[in-house]
Amino acid sequence: MSETVVITGASAGIGRATARAFAARGANVALLARGRAGLEAAAHEVEEAGGRALVLPIDMSDHQQVEAAADATVEAFGHIDVWVNCAFSSIFAPFTEITPEEYARATEVTYLGFVNGTRAALARMLPEDRGTIVQVGSALGSRSVPLQSVYCGAKHAINGFTSSVRTELMHQGSRVRVTLAQMPAVNTPQFSWVLSRLSRSPQPVPPIYQPEVAARAVVYAADHPGRKQYYVGASTVATILVNKVAPGLLDRYLARSGYDSQQTDQPDHHERGHNLWEPVDGERDFGAHGAFDHRSHGRAPQLWLSHHPALASALLAGAALGGTWASRRLAGGRLR
Repeated sequence: MSETVVITGASAGIGRATARAFAARGANVALLARGRAGLEAAAHEVEEAGGRALVLPIDMSDHQQVEAAADATVEAFGHIDVWVNCAFSSIFAPFTEITPEEYARATEVTYLGFVNGTRAALARMLPEDRGTIVQVGSALGSRSVPLQSVYCGAKHAINGFTSSVRTELMHQGSRVRVTLAQMPAVNTPQFSWVLSRLSRSPQPVPPIYQPEVAARAVVYAADHPGRKQYYVGASTVATILVNKVAPGLLDRYLARSGYDSQQTDQPDHHERGHNLWEPVDGERDFGAHGAFDHRSHGRAPQLWLSHHPALASALLAGAALGGTWASRRLAGGRLR
């Protein structure tokens, strides 16, 4: 029997690349997102790769639409083996320049979208005592940056929510698993369609990885859900590690560099469309990749390390000791 995978945010970016990855091994793939053109193109790619596709245009912030999509998936394929939460919306702007309505909308899509997806998945997995939920997280769920308070807040909330649900499942002795794949900067179309109030066009902070790197990590996490989370990309590991050993130093560094590093040298045209309220891929397919192919990595050697947790833990422990020693040396130098 072919596995059935539900992917939210499947019309572009990581979700789109993940749909192709699961399809390549013959999976049934339910594609959830708002943009009709992106979903239809994703379905075509799934079928070409060897899978079966089900297009379900929905808004993840609406729990009734999410439940209906889950029902449609079970009706079409009989069961759900893997549910990947990936859909999100964001805003690039200082917090004081975001309206309450905009903040609520982005939070409902990004955070409550994951909550709604998890609820729908569990409702169908728990009775069968099987299944895996993969939450596509971010390094920014552990270390916030300026200009992305909506996204960082939602990703932090997803981490806390997922940890709570995970321990509840453990308490129940359930064989349903939930895990997180924490992502680095990824070359997705979001930077072309996100609501931005920056003077220059937004960009991911290098190093940038292609969505296929993220997709491979999601598939691996789905196949090995026993771990609480996976870190994707050396930059994710470094960001989380430095935040653990020297958070104040990182605060000061990001206060100085965080504005410029998230903007290109090109002016942003604020009259362009954005996807906060309505999809911009309703009639045009943007694909999986964003505008930064020339600067993006197609491989992440750290992914191999993430598959060997004992070795990774040893190396991280050594790096943490080194980071603590270095921070103390810096502090001592300032004191003298």
